[in-house]
Amino acid sequence: MADDDVQGFQAGQSGLIVRVPQAEPLVRAWRDRLDPSARAGVPAHVTVLFPFLEASRIDEGVCAAIGEVVGRQPSFEARFDRCGRFPGVLYLAPEPDTGFRCLTEALVERWPENPPFGGQFDDVVPHLTVAQGQNEAVVEKAEADLLTGLPIVAHVSSVDLLVHDGTRWRQRASFPLGSTRLR
Repeated sequence: MADDDVQGFQAGQSGLIVRVPQAEPLVRAWRDRLDPSARAGVPAHVTVLFPFLEASRIDEGVCAAIGEVVGRQPSFEARFDRCGRFPGVLYLAPEPDTGFRCLTEALVERWPENPPFGGQFDDVVPHLTVAQGQNEAVVEKAEADLLTGLPIVAHVSSVDLLVHDGTRWRQRASFPLGSTRLR
């Protein structure tokens, strides 16, 4: 998960993400070097809701509820054609980001006790983190390289539940989105 505690992850933490496998060829080497979540097993992704429930609280009923909430959201396409920055973070920005925002809003409506990123941001901006906590020269080099490989177009059709086992993030379940949104 992006923007979480870069010092380490806690066993039992969970999060909901949208994998972006189309981005892997471009971002993998940079993420492996510059993003702690990649080194902990998280694929290229856009975070939908982190932190989510403690893993011990996730049972069949919770998974059914996630599936119901996610299944009401239509699948969609997102285009990543630019980089963006937060303090200490380099990311790829999806356009439009509405589908990601709708997923987050729907899940937070169902689990309001779990605000995105613990409620530390007023506006949660969907993004695919490439680098965290790096010096400016490294970030500039990564950004220049990334820009040569854009755009990336992703078809978003599922949300994955990841759980940290104390060593790595592991996929626990995947939930399909509904049918494609009409244009």
